[in-house]
Amino acid sequence: MHAIQSFENLVALANDQERLKDARKMVWRDRGEPAVELATIRECLMHAARGGLRAGTLAFAIRSGFNLFVLLFRIWKLPRGFRLSLIRRALFGEDSFRFGAMLGTFVALYKYILNALPLLNLNFNFNLPFHFLSSSPTHPTTFHKDDENDADTDMNDDVDMGAMRAMRTSHASRRLSTQAKAHQEWVRKRTKRWHAIVAGAVAGGLSLLFEKKRRRVTIAQQLFVRGLQGSYNEFTTRHGIKVPFGAVILFGVCSGQILYAFLLRPDTIPAGYNDWIQKASKVLPETIRINMSLVREGNFKLEDIEGVLKWELRRARDLGDFGPHFASCAVVHPWLPSCKSVPVDRFVSVWKWSFPIYGALHFIPMILFKRHQFLKEPGRMLFRALTGTARSSTFLGAFVIIYQTYFCLKHNFNLHLTSLNAPIKLPKFITDILIGKLSFWLGGLLSGLSLFIEAKHRRQELAMYVLPKGLESAWKVGRGKGFVVGPRKHGEAMLCALGMGMVMLITVQHNPQHLSGLVRRILYQFIGPN
Repeated sequence: MHAIQSFENLVALANDQERLKDARKMVWRDRGEPAVELATIRECLMHAARGGLRAGTLAFAIRSGFNLFVLLFRIWKLPRGFRLSLIRRALFGEDSFRFGAMLGTFVALYKYILNALPLLNLNFNFNLPFHFLSSSPTHPTTFHKDDENDADTDMNDDVDMGAMRAMRTSHASRRLSTQAKAHQEWVRKRTKRWHAIVAGAVAGGLSLLFEKKRRRVTIAQQLFVRGLQGSYNEFTTRHGIKVPFGAVILFGVCSGQILYAFLLRPDTIPAGYNDWIQKASKVLPETIRINMSLVREGNFKLEDIEGVLKWELRRARDLGDFGPHFASCAVVHPWLPSCKSVPVDRFVSVWKWSFPIYGALHFIPMILFKRHQFLKEPGRMLFRALTGTARSSTFLGAFVIIYQTYFCLKHNFNLHLTSLNAPIKLPKFITDILIGKLSFWLGGLLSGLSLFIEAKHRRQELAMYVLPKGLESAWKVGRGKGFVVGPRKHGEAMLCALGMGMVMLITVQHNPQHLSGLVRRILYQFIGPN
């Protein structure tokens, strides 16, 4: 009797464990999940609906969790009467529902179209003009390969092109399990390239409409540059091309355009991003407006200077002399009389301000994507996230002080060369180079060197973050001057469709190793093998 009862208890325990395992799979997808075989359109529809519901729920939870995490850093500064409502808004606000609807719709549409198209037996032969868009059998990869250490892999610069190409290929192949290779072959036999293009483009373009209009451009830009990233990595890998410090160069060029826009053309970057740079710079908004007006028009609004430097206000009002055509150091940092004291003051302020922001960006992905390591070694993982947060805060602090130091140096040097006591009298067109519009762009390029402080595997991610901002600013400047033309309505949806078409063709269905490990893991968790 006892034996029968013990056996029944074991069966009940096994059933409970199985139910817990199934429940966990609904929330988190294990690596190596096999593809689902679908034979009818109805099965495709049900499969897509389940995937969309799961993705939407997961996206809602992630967005709410991120909002709550960021709120906890500043909630103690807010009045007690507002705290409960702010927590409720962070957990169940409109942004979380929109984010969940967007990703849920994308996954549902993508899964349905991708799996339904092979059943329709539509035989279109598209001869893509770029051979790097085609899949290559020398790069067998899959969505769910081991990405834990891929960011730390680097090739020596002195390896010849052919050897480098072979090493990269063999490295990717070694990390594939037998199940992963089998899934990759299944994908290539099951779907055609244009299936992924159509599914990604339609799903991306339509799902974006669930987000607020002011956020659509940002999301579309990020997806577009991810498609460019995959295309570029595919092309350079195929041809054995390696650009030394490419991420730092790209980051510097984009930073130059972004800081030029921030100081002289704020209308060419998103207002929210402009406000973020304003907070990070620790410079008064009036100072930015004064500098922009002086550089572009040679004057400034008197109300902007009031309270910052009263004696210059009286001089400008009485004599009509607005001084040099740039904001002086006394206006940029009125609370510090010496430029030498500015770097330390700015660095400390920016470091303290950015620490909670980078804390969320380091801790949340660790808990989401490396939970097994976190549960196994919580102390080491927490220390790793803490040092990463400190390193990222140091990077942003260095970025700000490089530009601040450059700003003060070039203007003080200009004043010295144009003063009556200047040791050398240079032509005006030479001294004007130090205060010209191009000088503000070059400062951003120099600030990009701060990226060397960041961990090597994060440099490309940061370069991909600033690239759409720089492209948007350059596009708007060019369009304002009549150099480029483009759609003015629904442009963000078309850009998102183009970006997702490239992403799903190049990186997801055929060569996913050309995306960063973080992006691959995110896409796999939401979309799965098919």
